[in-house]
Amino acid sequence: MNRAKVYYDKTLAGYLEKTDFGYRFSYDSTYLKQSEAKPISLTLPISNYPYNSNILFPFFDGLIPEGWLLNIAKEYWNFKSNDRFELLATLCRDTIGAVTVIGEEVGSE
Repeated sequence: MNRAKVYYDKTLAGYLEKTDFGYRFSYDSTYLKQSEAKPISLTLPISNYPYNSNILFPFFDGLIPEGWLLNIAKEYWNFKSNDRFELLATLCRDTIGAVTVIGEEVGSE
């Protein structure tokens, strides 16, 4: 898995991708056209241009459960990997806040 859909208030807001050089987040073009579109984070303001980073963006990394909660989630999902992107795309389908991340296989649209 190297791509995830990012939702804001149940509306598709953008895509997070794991690349050979790190990570890329880009807002969905349809989302950008909405007058009520909001940034998913203050660190990722609305933009027509993608954001690139050699590490997982701290905003997304902060969505991943930690400690005992991470252990419970990994056990529930029968998840063995410690890859932060895979953890995010698998475990952050139902977060407390407005942002949800759902992993997808490339070509599965």
